[in-house]
Amino acid sequence: MAANASRSCLQFLLHLAQDNLDFRLPEIKSLLALRGKSFTPTLNFKEKAPFWCLDGLSEEDIKDVMARSVCAKSAFELWGHGRTHRELKTSLLNYPVENMSPFMKQDSTYRVNVYTFNKTLEFTERIKRIDDMDYLPFEGTVNLKSPQHVFCLLEDYGTNPNNIPDHPDYVYFGRWIADGQRELIRSHSVKNRHFIGNTSMDAGLSFIMANHAKVNQNDVVFDPFVGTGSLLVACSQFGAYVCGTDIDYNIIHGRGRSSRKKQKWRGPDENIRANLRQYGTERLYLDVMVSDASKPVWRMAPLFDAIITDPPYGIRESTRRTGSHKDVKPCDGIYVESHVPVSQAYHLSDIFKDLLNFSAHHLVLGGRLVYWLPIYRPDYSEEIVPLHPCLQLLSNCEQVLSSHTSRRLITMEKVKGAEGMDNQAHLPDPRFSPYEGHNAFREKYFSGLNKRGAREDTQSEVNGQ
Repeated sequence: MAANASRSCLQFLLHLAQDNLDFRLPEIKSLLALRGKSFTPTLNFKEKAPFWCLDGLSEEDIKDVMARSVCAKSAFELWGHGRTHRELKTSLLNYPVENMSPFMKQDSTYRVNVYTFNKTLEFTERIKRIDDMDYLPFEGTVNLKSPQHVFCLLEDYGTNPNNIPDHPDYVYFGRWIADGQRELIRSHSVKNRHFIGNTSMDAGLSFIMANHAKVNQNDVVFDPFVGTGSLLVACSQFGAYVCGTDIDYNIIHGRGRSSRKKQKWRGPDENIRANLRQYGTERLYLDVMVSDASKPVWRMAPLFDAIITDPPYGIRESTRRTGSHKDVKPCDGIYVESHVPVSQAYHLSDIFKDLLNFSAHHLVLGGRLVYWLPIYRPDYSEEIVPLHPCLQLLSNCEQVLSSHTSRRLITMEKVKGAEGMDNQAHLPDPRFSPYEGHNAFREKYFSGLNKRGAREDTQSEVNGQ
């Protein structure tokens, strides 16, 4: 620790996974924010690139980020870099010796790996790359199985698999620090989960949502459209207490038809609690209950550190709320005993308005709301994203679903209290909103691009317009 304390001017290299590109930067920024640190890139930062160089951080900062990230593969202490191997050598020879020496002692063991992005090198070429770095003052013993220190030479050949250059665009060398949590995507795969439904959230996206929300140990997280609890599973993995509601009685109680192949009905122990038990986090399960999101039952006070949800879009799950077909109005929000609620359409515009208003009142200050917003791409503009005066929009990440539809992961943070406020959520003019009217998004989702529009697009391309 004393040797590490004397080391200075450290830079770090992140190797990012090349999927969910839009989600990577908000995830890393959120995880750094948990430690009170900012994202400070160097070396001509490009958001879509596979490697990012960061400054102003400590090794402990990087280890904490990698202990949570599912977007980052590995992290390294950057010792040298350059556009060519000659530049890399110059950079390494100018790197402070006091930063290298704690890891190159005679009584230490080490291994050097060679990693190439977008190109495969033969084994002999990899060995030659290592031999050519004999100018580094390694004094320890090589140990390929269990070394004390691992070093890596990383070569970036760009992102175009159809045009791979003969020589790398950039090369890096550094000391391996930690790997990310990509294994969580496999270990928590919905395919192997005890309780699933038609719309169970992908494991990787569930963890990304939890990270965007800065879910931390002992937080209380709420999902108002909980479904089969995929988001609760992810949040509990990071030590948060979880709870949720859903209007579907069968989902909450794990009854009815199964979503699995070759299984007609759900078993007696298929429920959300069983999912958390499967992953060893049942102690963090508070409860879930049948409830209408349009009529929340919670007292008007900040209760939750994060609200994370995937509202129904009307595609595979209907958008419903309780109400009455008769001219019956509640008194102080409560219907008379003789009232029998029925299922009514719940317009997406109302879903998002209610969600933002609920979050403004029930999130703690600094708490985050993370939710999915379905998009018909030809109609999309940033102006259609719902806003609220108490919530600051932090990120807006797109996941493309088809040529004409996508969904956007919206992350907002509560920046001021909502005490004394009525419903203040702002939605676009109804004439231009894609969420007004029953099944408005559903109809566009299944419509696609009509033949006339496709012909017009083709003709425009022919005419060079």
